[in-house]
Formats: sequence, C-alpha cells, structure tokens
Amino acid sequence: MVRPGGRSARIQASVHAAVRELASELGRDALTVPLVAQRAGVTPSTIYRRWGDLQELLSDVAVERLRPDTEPEDHGTLSSDLTAWAEQFLDDMAAPSGRAHIRDALLGDPDGGNAGRCSDYAAAQIDVILARAAERGEDTPGTETVIDHVVAPLMYRILFRPDGLDASYARRLVAGVLARNRR
Repeated sequence: MVRPGGRSARIQASVHAAVRELASELGRDALTVPLVAQRAGVTPSTIYRRWGDLQELLSDVAVERLRPDTEPEDHGTLSSDLTAWAEQFLDDMAAPSGRAHIRDALLGDPDGGNAGRCSDYAAAQIDVILARAAERGEDTPGTETVIDHVVAPLMYRILFRPDGLDASYARRLVAGVLARNRR
C-alpha cells in the first residue's frame, strides 16, 4: 500500500506525471520505460520493480485518469441527476482519450483488478445519486440495477459499437431503468 505523502507516493506521482506529459508531447506509442524514468527522475529499475512493464504502468495511470475528481452534480431529482451523470459518463468514456484509458486500464491488468476499480468508481458515483434521491423521498433502483441497465450497455457500445452513440441513447437507458423501477 502506498503511504500518503511517503516516498512511494512521491515516486508514483512523478512517474504518473511523466507518463501524462510525455504522452501529450510525443504520443502514447513513443513511450518507453527509460524515457518515463528519465522524465520522472527515477531509474528504469524503479519502474520495473513497481509496475513490471510499460503496459502495467500505462494501466495504472489510466485507472487513475478514469477516477472521477468530484461527486456528481445535484440537479434536484433522480431522473435529472442520473441522466446528467450518464450523459457525462458517455462523453468522458466515448472520447478518444477515454477509450484509450479504458483500453490501457484493461490491457495492463489481466487479472481484472483494474476493471473492478473502474467499476467501483462508477458504482460510488451512482451511490451518491441514489442516496440523494432517497433522502428526497424518491423511489430508487439499486446500484447494481443501474450498473446493469445503464453503465453496462454504455460501456459495451463505447467499446464495440460506437457508431451513432449519443446522449439520447444514455437518456433512453436512464428512462428505461427508472420505468422498470416504478413497476
């Protein structure tokens, strides 16, 4: 485990920053462990010891990039909160950088831990939305129901069938899960 503020955390922060900067300057395909190490001010062996290889490092950086920075906005109703969140999720994940982060997160982690972390990020955001709605007295579906009926179809379409994918699709998914919940 990384200690907050410890040497390990500083190394992780500098290596992650180096990856982001170099990818922006040179492109992702130009990255090498020695190049990242030089920019981060560490030795290549430090990177190999901690991450194993470049793909695992890119995976770790991608997972951090996919972590939301803020809680979902409160728009006053479950429908508007979940719709706004789903539209933003779609925008972020369907963008070329979002798809690249998803790809990197999954490719560098064959045991699935990163996929679980990314799923946990979405679930935590949905939990906030559902808790707010419950506090307002609204009837809410479960988090897993929203994952199954909103997030999963969005991710499938983002990764495998992105043509024609737009905000109206996200709105239809949300409307469907909320209608299912009212039955």
